[in-house]
Amino acid sequence: MRQPTQLPVEIKQLIATKRKARARWHQTHSPADKNTFNRISNRLKTKLKEARDSSIQDYITKLSRYDGTLWKPIKSARKPKLAIPPIRRQTTTATDWAKSDKEKADLFGEHLATVFTPHSDDPDPEITRLLATVPNTYQNTNILTLQEVQNGILTLNNKKTPGPDLVTPKMLKELPRKGVIALLYIFNGILRTQYWPRILKTAEIIVIPKPGKDPTDPTSYRPISLLPTISKVLERLLAHKITTDKKYVNSIPDHQFGFRYKHSTIQQVHRISHTIHEAFEHKKYCTSAFLDVSQAFDKVWHEGLLFKIWHTLPSYYNLLRSYLRDRTFRIKIADQKSDKYPIQAGVPQGSVLGPILFVLYTADFPTTTNTTTGTFADDTVILATHDDPKIAAQHLQHHLNLTQDWLQKWRIKINESKSVQITFTLRKGRCPPIKINNVEIPSAEVTKYLGMHMDYKLSWKDHIVKKRKQVELKVKELSWLLGRKSQLSIDNKLLIYKTVIKPIWTYGIEIWGCASKSSQAILQKAQSKILRMITNAPWYVSNLTLHEDLKIPYVREVISERYAKHHQKLETHPNPLLHPLLEIGRPRRLKRTRPMDLI
Repeated sequence: MRQPTQLPVEIKQLIATKRKARARWHQTHSPADKNTFNRISNRLKTKLKEARDSSIQDYITKLSRYDGTLWKPIKSARKPKLAIPPIRRQTTTATDWAKSDKEKADLFGEHLATVFTPHSDDPDPEITRLLATVPNTYQNTNILTLQEVQNGILTLNNKKTPGPDLVTPKMLKELPRKGVIALLYIFNGILRTQYWPRILKTAEIIVIPKPGKDPTDPTSYRPISLLPTISKVLERLLAHKITTDKKYVNSIPDHQFGFRYKHSTIQQVHRISHTIHEAFEHKKYCTSAFLDVSQAFDKVWHEGLLFKIWHTLPSYYNLLRSYLRDRTFRIKIADQKSDKYPIQAGVPQGSVLGPILFVLYTADFPTTTNTTTGTFADDTVILATHDDPKIAAQHLQHHLNLTQDWLQKWRIKINESKSVQITFTLRKGRCPPIKINNVEIPSAEVTKYLGMHMDYKLSWKDHIVKKRKQVELKVKELSWLLGRKSQLSIDNKLLIYKTVIKPIWTYGIEIWGCASKSSQAILQKAQSKILRMITNAPWYVSNLTLHEDLKIPYVREVISERYAKHHQKLETHPNPLLHPLLEIGRPRRLKRTRPMDLI
């Protein structure tokens, strides 16, 4: 709570009177003097509270969307800064504690050095042998122009933190023409020689604690890599050339929706839910395995990735080999930095090329004709549908056996305990359990996939209830701005609601919008409650009046509007796997509402 910068004269006089009353009571110890002191103290507390509240209201009243002051308190509330406590280091004999910033940085560096190594599976000797035969030839096929470099610099985000070189995006944007030409010579030199300079391959990593984890454990922190800004520009330009290369485009399977143009999480969830709805329609069992890949991006085997680059993008092989090898990192905590440590596995975190290389690495994920596969980066789901639950489980188990062999070959690990098996069906009974790596996958009735909570009947009620709780927590966090006593203008309150709170419950509304009316009413009640709080409306003002006066659409109107846009994108989508989602008007057995009925 903000303290007033200057106390009013009345409060200063009360403070002086209180001190005199306390001194008199200490001298006389008279009950009457004590009552006088207590009365003045209570009056002073009341006046101080009124002054603090007035100061806060003055501060809130001056917040504006136009000068950026409105977003500062919201941003600080979103990301509280927490100090890193002493970190525990487990040794063979005792427990050691890293207390200073330098000790913490070194401890995190040692921990991440073990993380950025491939899994302990034996590598395929044939891959290593074939890579040794690749000719080390230079290919002068990727030459950049001055306009491309200028456009690449303009796409940088000014708010991004600089890397070890301390070069900010704003500095690059303010370079004169000679400076941009110098960058052009450097970039084309890198492309001609197929050599990525080491100075552009050092990452500075900061660590952020994971919520709900033990803060003394180094594994409870999420590493955030800060890369050189100049390297990001070159990566962005190179990524555009790779993703538009026909060989790369043809190598990515249709079921992979991650890091691809015009592909979104909502479209993937729609595709998976469509398969489940079809199973419901034909009275079938749809058993599924939601697989959790352990440290997917950090454990990518470099030799295996280079082998796939050689087969798919041979003209980029030598450059990307130089890009991946001899990478280093160091940890920064406050003003202290650790020593440099090597990165022996994984795609560079925070880079532009990292996701593209990971998608290429997993492009040959096995598929079968009896199952449906859906991947979004490392989030993988496999579904098998059949009238007989045993046969459905057999089809899924066969696919998992193929997946197990593929994972072992490319040194990828599955976290069996975090993977989930769900049988989607409206019939009684469940499909038999399935295994991977000879470990039975836990079964459940609800799971979370790409931010959507899916239950075995696909009613979406669990998802809606979760979103309602998230909305309530966010409203509670921002109650000092949105509450009834807040002096913030209604226009700014509505802006906060539309930009901060509404996106929480509208995510995936194109899919969960087919839920029952009673489930939709859960979020409609939440929205009406928030609007009533924002306007401080009395009880006799109807919800209809609030929505009409504030020009806020009802939940059912948002559903229709959002799905219409979603349907329009599906009509012109290049992925053939999404075309079956457009089947409208086909006779159906069930009266359940499906996304295609929302248009």
